[in-house]
Amino acid sequence: MLSEAAYNKFFRFSAWYDLIVTWPFATAFTLAFMWGSVFGPLNDTLGFAPLPELDVHAVLFGNFFGSVVVIWSLARLYIGDPRMGVFDGIGRVLFSIAMINALMSGISPIVWGFLVPEVLFALISLFGAPKSLLRPGVNA
Repeated sequence: MLSEAAYNKFFRFSAWYDLIVTWPFATAFTLAFMWGSVFGPLNDTLGFAPLPELDVHAVLFGNFFGSVVVIWSLARLYIGDPRMGVFDGIGRVLFSIAMINALMSGISPIVWGFLVPEVLFALISLFGAPKSLLRPGVNA
């Protein structure tokens, strides 16, 4: 378990990380740019199979993901209540399960670059939370 001060720093860092990593997914334009100018070339450089073309379904769900995570990141930064870290950890577990499923189904291995930090942040969010943050009514 982390101290409350250390957990609060971690909580804010993880929110900034999410904001930086996911804002490009929030709009069709930024997603298309990242797909074609960053993820595609990275995938090719690493010798993986070419990425599929983005279709309307992928863009729609990518934008849903990006929008929700950007809003969740901003809420964590604005509200600043580290108790939200536990909920963040639960969300990270769900995201990690989805990424593991996608990896097992043949998605590009570049997803590992998202999965590893996601799992680490989930573990710290859930198991690093000070007990004082986990008691109902405390710090309310």
